[in-house]
Amino acid sequence: MNTRTRPFAALGAGLTAALLLAACGQSDDTTTAAATTTPEPTATAQESASLKPRLVLTYDGGIQVLDATTLDLVADLELDGFNRVNPAGDGRHVLVSTAGGFQVLDAGTWGQAHGDHSHFFTADPTLTDLTYSAETPGHVVVHEGRTALFDDGTGQVTVVDSAAIADPDAERREFTTPEAHHGVAVELHDGSVVVSEGDEDARTGIRLLAADGIETAVNDQCPGVHGEAMAAEETVVIGCEDGALVVADGQITKVTSPDAYGRIGNQAGSEESPVVLGDYKSDPDAELERPTRVSLIDTRTAALTLVDLPSSYTFRSLARGDDGEALVLGTDGNLHVIDPETGTLVRSMPVLDAWEEPENWQEPRPAIRVHEGTAYITDPANDRLLAVDVLTGEVWNTTDLSVTPNELTVATGEGAAHGADHEDHDHEDHEH
Repeated sequence: MNTRTRPFAALGAGLTAALLLAACGQSDDTTTAAATTTPEPTATAQESASLKPRLVLTYDGGIQVLDATTLDLVADLELDGFNRVNPAGDGRHVLVSTAGGFQVLDAGTWGQAHGDHSHFFTADPTLTDLTYSAETPGHVVVHEGRTALFDDGTGQVTVVDSAAIADPDAERREFTTPEAHHGVAVELHDGSVVVSEGDEDARTGIRLLAADGIETAVNDQCPGVHGEAMAAEETVVIGCEDGALVVADGQITKVTSPDAYGRIGNQAGSEESPVVLGDYKSDPDAELERPTRVSLIDTRTAALTLVDLPSSYTFRSLARGDDGEALVLGTDGNLHVIDPETGTLVRSMPVLDAWEEPENWQEPRPAIRVHEGTAYITDPANDRLLAVDVLTGEVWNTTDLSVTPNELTVATGEGAAHGADHEDHDHEDHEH
C-alpha cells in the first residue's frame, strides 16, 4: 500500500496523530441503505429477493454464522482462543478481536445499489486475510459511516470508512493517545473525535478533538472511564465510576451518581431516544456485584434515574428496541422492558430458565442482540439460540446449537448507511 503521512495542524495534550492516505474511492451510493464498496459477487454468491441478515456467535475454539430468520447454521469457522465479535459497520463484515488484532470476517450477506433499486446476495462466510493490527484489540465503535478501533495495548486509534472496512487499501486516520489504556474512541459526523484518557493504572476522563486534531474540550473528572453509547441528536455518553459524561454540541457535561461509588460501565443507546440505558454498580468492594438496578441518563437534562428490577443482570444483558425501548435480560429468565422516558418497568416476558452470572467475565452467559423487532438471545446453559418478538415476548424461533455460545452480533446485510450507529452495545466490561 502506497501511503503518505500528513500531521494534524495541532495536537491535543501530547496526542500524536497522522492521516494515512491511500488510493481508494467511493461513490455517493455508499450512503444508501444497501450500498457497499465490497467486491462484486463471487462464484459462490447467490442472489436473493431480499436482505438476509446473519448472526455471528463465538464459542470456545471458533465462530458460527447462522441465518437470522431460520436460525440454520451457515458456517462453522475454527479459530483458536477467546475471541470477541463486533459489527464492522458495513452490514456485511464483522470484526473479530483475536490474537494480533481485529480480523475481518465476511458474514456473506450484502446488498448493492443499482440505480433506483438494489440487488441482494449471500455467499459462504469466510475469515479474510485482512487484520487491523492491535497489540490488545479493544472497543469498536461505528457511527455516521465511520468505524473506530481502539488498541488497548498501545493507545492507537484507527478510523476507517465503514463501507471500505474490508479494503486493505482503505484510507485510515490514525492517532495515538499519550498513554496506552483500556479505552474507547468515536468519530462524529464533522470529523471530530471523542477519545478516552488514561494509562495502565487509571482512566480519568475524555477529550474532544476537532477534525484537525485541536483539543476543543476536556473533562478529567471521570474515574474508571468505560463504555460508550450514542443517543439522539448525536449525543455521546461515556461511563464513569461515579456517573457519566455527556458530550453534545462540543460540550462535556458530568452526570453524578447518587452514590459515592455508582459505576456505569456499560451502556446501550438508541438514536430514537435521548435517554441512554446503563448498568449500575454501587459496591466498590464486591468481587462480583450482581446489580438489580439499571441507570437511565437523560442527555437533554443530564439527569440520572435508577430503576429497580426484580432480578440481577450482567454486562451482556442490555439492549435497545427499534423504537428506543430499554431492554434488560434478567437472571430470572425474563426480558424486562423499560419505558426510558418514565423509568417504568412496562413488562417482563419469560424467555429463559433462571440463570446465575459466572465468576469470570469470559465465561458464557446469556447475551442479547436486537434487529428489526427481534431480540436474539443465547442460552448457553442449554446450547440454544432464541428469536423473541420484542413487543409480544413470543419466542418465534429457536435452535439447538452444536456449541456453547458466548458472544453474539448481527450482520444486517444493509450496508454502511449515513447515520448508522454501532450495535447496542458491543463494548463490554472487562473488570467485574
